[in-house]
Amino acid sequence: MELPSNFQVFHVMFLLVLIFVRHCVSSHPETLQESLDHFSLPDNFLFGMASSSYQFEGSYLSDGKGLSNWDIHTHTPGKIIDGSNGDIAADQYHLYPEDTDLMDSLGVSSYRFSISWARILPRGRFGDINKVGISYYNKLIDSLLLKGIQPFVTLVHYDIPEELEERYGGWLSPRCQEDFGYYADICFKNFGDRVKYWTTFNEPNIQTIKSYRSGEYPPCRCSSPFGNCTHGDSEKEPFIAAHNMILAHATAVDVYRTKYQKEQGGSIGIVLDCIWFEQISNSTADKLAADRAQDFFLNWFLDPIIFGNYPAEMSKILGSTLPKFSSNDKEKLKNGLDFIGINHYTSEYVQDCIFSVCEPGTGASRTEGLARRSQEKDGAPIGIPTDVDWLHFYPQGMEKMVTYIKKRYNNKPMIITENGYGQLNNPNLTIVCHDIERVEFMSSYWDSLLSAMEKGADVRGYFSWSLLDNFEWTYGYTQRYGLYHVDFTTLKRTPKLSATWFKEFIARYKVDKSQM
Repeated sequence: MELPSNFQVFHVMFLLVLIFVRHCVSSHPETLQESLDHFSLPDNFLFGMASSSYQFEGSYLSDGKGLSNWDIHTHTPGKIIDGSNGDIAADQYHLYPEDTDLMDSLGVSSYRFSISWARILPRGRFGDINKVGISYYNKLIDSLLLKGIQPFVTLVHYDIPEELEERYGGWLSPRCQEDFGYYADICFKNFGDRVKYWTTFNEPNIQTIKSYRSGEYPPCRCSSPFGNCTHGDSEKEPFIAAHNMILAHATAVDVYRTKYQKEQGGSIGIVLDCIWFEQISNSTADKLAADRAQDFFLNWFLDPIIFGNYPAEMSKILGSTLPKFSSNDKEKLKNGLDFIGINHYTSEYVQDCIFSVCEPGTGASRTEGLARRSQEKDGAPIGIPTDVDWLHFYPQGMEKMVTYIKKRYNNKPMIITENGYGQLNNPNLTIVCHDIERVEFMSSYWDSLLSAMEKGADVRGYFSWSLLDNFEWTYGYTQRYGLYHVDFTTLKRTPKLSATWFKEFIARYKVDKSQM
């Protein structure tokens, strides 16, 4: 007889512990009640699932949709690790009624999805509005509302019409600001009577870095030593693209504030990738380096939108490399945002590269802030490594990240718009669906978030990434983040242990609220 592996032994032990914990909670409900009574969440707190159009919808050329930059990118050989694409993905374009039922069965109160710009405007401002695309999102929104699930809509989650790239270079041109405002206006007009939560961009800080510094994402522009591309300037173009995205955000917010918000009664924000940067030592230099790392990653976008200027340290280091905001720009930026969307997964160590000699690496260059980022300190990882190379299990980073944003931005309302755990694809459905690591990840990160909220952080929602396994950008289908397993041959959805856990977690919260 074959002896079980260490993983199998751990797996069985964890399930036994889980069963024991469940028994204790059911046998002693007062323990759970005391915990929930210790800190009460707002009545309108959002428990949700997150997704994006390119990763979920499929139907990439159906019903009048135009080509997006990601359609072109994924059909270029060598760009995606497994040679796949999002042509079908999880086929939510056709299966949204089933997915809405899944969310209803979990008890979630909101669903975060993005709209495909190319499905609404196949050629940007240079063509007609695709009415079939409008109809699809109307049907999706209405199906959610029928189940009591609030739609939470992102206007751009990396994908834009390829037409805009070919006409004027996409985000490298200020003309994209006008295009984005036009597109946002159409969305507010057609969906805003029912959509009460809007975000302009998902992770523009990641998009600019991967599109214009490392060249991993379309339009694949970079220069040595940051990447190997045929075109681009890694030390200038990220700041040009970011500048145009920031002003595009301001354009859309201005449209919403002046034409729609009063009547429709919604709110609008932006979603940033938020990595907690831990100083690698107690030295003052490394503390300042950790601050600079946030300036060159997160505050790069939030400072202009909330305060009207780039971080002072960025301006000092970059000088003329950093674009300037005109007086008209600053006037438009005063509209700011209503909430900050936080995508938080992992943390990293940071080392000063001004007063110390740093090895080459992420963050070490002048245009990255002279703050080298690493997942290790003296050979030991930060937190627990996972299947996914960039994702380390470090739950305390959630409280630290939320607290940092709370202090820097005067406790502007925050929503955790993504938090999730990735696993490598495994043909054994039983192992994949007994995702005990994901349960532990979500539970631990939630506890850390709750700690920040107990100390006054104004957090108004938590969204898990993700409802379904899906197309994970350059990783294709080699990684799985869903609470539901998707068989990408049959498209069958199968609940994982994490789906059961999340359902029970939300139900307990609802029971607590009903007894208040």
